[in-house]
Order: sequence, then structure tokens, then C-alpha cells
Amino acid sequence: MINVNEYFGGNVKSLGMETAEGRATLGVMKPGEYEFGTSTVEYMTVVYGTMMVLFPGSEEWQAFTPFETFRVEKDVKFRVKVAADTGYLCTYQ
Repeated sequence: MINVNEYFGGNVKSLGMETAEGRATLGVMKPGEYEFGTSTVEYMTVVYGTMMVLFPGSEEWQAFTPFETFRVEKDVKFRVKVAADTGYLCTYQ
């Protein structure tokens, strides 16, 4: 089954599915700044565009470009900024 997710007034949308390795989503973000919370460990890979990420406890934004992956711990909040339409793949563990 494919789940459709929509956040931030439709500025972030994703399609979710269950895989043999666990849950995954493939999504897009319109330009903006967003805060997400995690309930599992998440691995996010940028598919296109550039994603600026502010990790919990950090004061410096880090840039991630296509095919780069970052990890976010369970039960935290992190911030994301995108200046142009950006695509991503997120896997949950």
C-alpha cells in the first residue's frame, strides 16, 4: 500500500511505502524552512536540489546535495531549509 503524506500547507508532500527493509518515503519540498520531529532513526538522502539541515544541538547549518545522506536520531527535532524545489528519500529504522 502507498500512503500519501502532506505537511506545511502542502509545501512538503511524500509517498510512503513498506519495504523489505522497513518503511520509506519519497518526497518533495517547496522552498521554505521546516521543522520535523522523529519517532525513529531516519536516513534522508537528497535526490535533487540542496537541503540545508540544522541538527539538534548545533548552531551551524550543513548543506546536503544530490546523493548525499544524513542520519537523524530518534525522538529529536531538526530543521530544514530549501531555496528551490528539492526531492528526498527517507528511510526509517
